[in-house]
Amino acid sequence: MKYELYYWPEIQGRGEYVRLALEEAGAAYVDVARGPRGSGAMMKMMEVRKGTPPFAPPFLKAGRLVIGQTANILLYLGARHGLAPKTEPGRLWVHQLQLTITDFVVEIHDTHHPLGPSLYYEDQKPAAKKRTAEFWDERVPKYLGYFEKLLDANGGAYVTGRRLTYVDLSLFQLVAGLRYAFPKRMTAFEKEVPGLIGLHDRIAARPNIKAYLASERRIPFNEQGIFRRYLALDA
Repeated sequence: MKYELYYWPEIQGRGEYVRLALEEAGAAYVDVARGPRGSGAMMKMMEVRKGTPPFAPPFLKAGRLVIGQTANILLYLGARHGLAPKTEPGRLWVHQLQLTITDFVVEIHDTHHPLGPSLYYEDQKPAAKKRTAEFWDERVPKYLGYFEKLLDANGGAYVTGRRLTYVDLSLFQLVAGLRYAFPKRMTAFEKEVPGLIGLHDRIAARPNIKAYLASERRIPFNEQGIFRRYLALDA
């Protein structure tokens, strides 16, 4: 079965967490909006008024299934491609961790759009600067410190131990994104989370991920996605 991934063609965004899982699994998939069908095919799927139409991208078409929400898609893929524990308690635990990452991603986005996505960054610069200071003083240590402790407690190469899960791939993306958006702040903070930095490097070296990162399938970070580089916020 070839999966169909529906997400915006010009950004990594929340769809990137799904792409990383598909690439690591070596799964056959089409990034629909980046192909000849474009974003129009994605919009048509969202306009369907019967069955289980998705609210917003990303969503994944797997046979007759249409699955929305990043964490929900990863829950599905993890069980089918060896990217999650086999037991139900284990799968729920990894899903819980992914939902925590989802919360953090919202806070990352809010550093540059604290007053809402309907305004441009230029319209909310003072609020963004204040929000970013709080983000690095309080939120980054809380979230990344939590995952650092999990890595240390489990004593393995990955968050749940010796086997990789989709949560490890998502943590790789968090580190890579924060390095892009806040190079100065992240450089200063990395000494606090050596386990996560090591995890990032192990993920980057995995054959399928390494090939993906070097390919045109990996959309570069840019100032339209979740991770955006604004010099005023990285002072």
